[in-house]
Amino acid sequence: MRIEIVEGDITGRPVDAVVNAANSSLLGGGGVDGAIHRAAGPELLAACRELRATTLQDGLPVGAAVATPGFGLPARWVIHTVGPNRHAGQTNPALLASCFTESLRVAEGLGVRSLAFPAVGAGVYGWDARQVAQVAFDAVRSYVARSEEGGEQGVELVEFVLFGPETVADFRYVLEGAP
Repeated sequence: MRIEIVEGDITGRPVDAVVNAANSSLLGGGGVDGAIHRAAGPELLAACRELRATTLQDGLPVGAAVATPGFGLPARWVIHTVGPNRHAGQTNPALLASCFTESLRVAEGLGVRSLAFPAVGAGVYGWDARQVAQVAFDAVRSYVARSEEGGEQGVELVEFVLFGPETVADFRYVLEGAP
């Protein structure tokens, strides 16, 4: 499995699935969530409303993940996950790690080979980008190691598609190590 860091817009990535840093309502919001909803089109909101009306009546829990079609996106799938909000006292890194591992689990179930993550939890949810990067890389590597031990052929490419040079620099620092 390859891990790559890309600066840019996650909504235009030519991957099998993109991960949406959603809120628990799944009904859109700001940042990455709003961008994905706008790019995917109104069908995404309709699919999320259907999830809320059926299997997720109380919303998507923090650290969980669920998939919908990608609709107007180049990606076939959107995997929605809810990061922990540090401002609301959700400071356990295990909750953040769960966002990445549960998204990978859902992706494997869909047969996804390439997956793009945003910096889940960074930004308005108050997590430091370097901490998000460390938790994310550790979670992805651990998940892949467990999958390979079980003989499973899963996701081959994980992109971290990040907004802004500062976040890119923080993720590269963690991935490549300090100079």
